[in-house]
Amino acid sequence: MSKITRRSFAASSAAVAASAAFGFKPALAQAYPARPVTVIVPWGAGGGTDATARIVAALLEKDLGQPFNVVNRTGGSGVVGHTAIATAQPDGYTIGMLTVEISMMHWQGLTDLTPKSYTPLGLMNEDPPGIQVSSSSSYKTVKDLAEAIKAAPPGKFKASGTGQGGIWHLALVGWMQAMGLPANQVAWVPSNGAAPAMQDLAAGGLDLTTCSVPEARAIIEAGKAKSLAIMAPARNPIFPDVPTLKESMGVDYATGAWRGIGAPKNLPPEIAAKLTAALKKVYDSAEFKDFMANRGFGTVWGDGGQFGSFMDKGDTQMGTAMKAAGLTKA
Repeated sequence: MSKITRRSFAASSAAVAASAAFGFKPALAQAYPARPVTVIVPWGAGGGTDATARIVAALLEKDLGQPFNVVNRTGGSGVVGHTAIATAQPDGYTIGMLTVEISMMHWQGLTDLTPKSYTPLGLMNEDPPGIQVSSSSSYKTVKDLAEAIKAAPPGKFKASGTGQGGIWHLALVGWMQAMGLPANQVAWVPSNGAAPAMQDLAAGGLDLTTCSVPEARAIIEAGKAKSLAIMAPARNPIFPDVPTLKESMGVDYATGAWRGIGAPKNLPPEIAAKLTAALKKVYDSAEFKDFMANRGFGTVWGDGGQFGSFMDKGDTQMGTAMKAAGLTKA
């Protein structure tokens, strides 16, 4: 056994002091986060989920002093990315953007994941879908479009906005049912998010999309598409010229998508609390409010417990709606 001398003790003490002076800490004593954090997004770059995740990540990085790196993990109608979040180590170094699809995918038999598969950290956003057509479309109002859909054989019209059975698909199904039409009156073309769907719409590959107006905004402002209505109780003040379905055609139908930050199940409570507190600071910041408002994204806050309850309620509601629409696993 080595002998500790006064000289070796002094040298060791000096090394510790020097380390403290330069801000170094023993690994076990380092406060979270001590290294970069990965933020997984289950949908493609350029869509609303990606944009929301990137502003949240940038502001978390600013507050917590470590990089928060956004990684898009697309595929499987959202299953790939949500699985990557759920199966990561519960150490706080992999978190992700949970979306409304987590309340829907398991009803279809696509995954065993449910809202209970995560540690909810903060609900940040909720948006209603819009009904978009290309700028070259002959339909001037949503009523015109609806009449054409009614008169057409099932499947003639094609729509997209997300994966099969995703929220924007379910929004379309709900609209069809509200008009007394079959759930499959308009054929659904699965996509990896709103951005590629809007590109396909502009290129003439689709007849309409049912994604949120903020997600469609870039293509609309480029003059390649137009929004005919939103499925919401009231107009979006950022897009005051887009009427509601009820205003346009007397159909009282509304639904919406949401986004929040979650982590793998069993995240240590102290890390969860720190992340939730940081997310609340993000939510309350002028940078986040301005970013979301400028894009027309709706903002709503829920802490970990509130977000968990919100997801559980939505899970029940989505299951009921999807069973009615024939979208659940037989």
